[in-house]
Amino acid sequence: MSKKRPPLATLALGALGALVALPAAGQASAIGPFAGVCESGGSAMLVHVTGFKARTGVIRVQSYGGDPDHYFDKGSYLRRIDVRVPSAGPADVCVPVPTPGRYAISVRHDVNGSGKTDRSDGGGMSGNPHLSLIDLMFKRKPSPDEVAVYVARGVKTVPVVLNYLQGGSFRPVA
Repeated sequence: MSKKRPPLATLALGALGALVALPAAGQASAIGPFAGVCESGGSAMLVHVTGFKARTGVIRVQSYGGDPDHYFDKGSYLRRIDVRVPSAGPADVCVPVPTPGRYAISVRHDVNGSGKTDRSDGGGMSGNPHLSLIDLMFKRKPSPDEVAVYVARGVKTVPVVLNYLQGGSFRPVA
């Protein structure tokens, strides 16, 4: 008695399913204590941090929600995640969100890992707004519309390019 072979379409769909389950070549995995939320497709922001001037220290990612006029106010964050800077490539930090809605992200690169802000540190925000040295000195915040990220369901990628003090300006490294 001969074995019955599955139809070619069934084999093709099985192979396609196996390929979809594999991560894309070169795609970084989420890091941080909530990486599993992003990997399972839960409601979260995957903060894609690039532009490191050094591969040392710690990055702090903070999420904000609620009243947009209070984004970035001291102590008003929803979640704060500290992770070591990866040795290469971007840092993809998973930040869960409680419900669909409007959020904002801030990132600080503590280059020397001191836990204190100093002139060597860098930072960035969702929406990558331009901030001048004067804005930083007077603690001016960008418009909520510039930094807002809407998360409906699943994982929303939020690119953030780090900026550092260079001469008389605050900008990405060349």
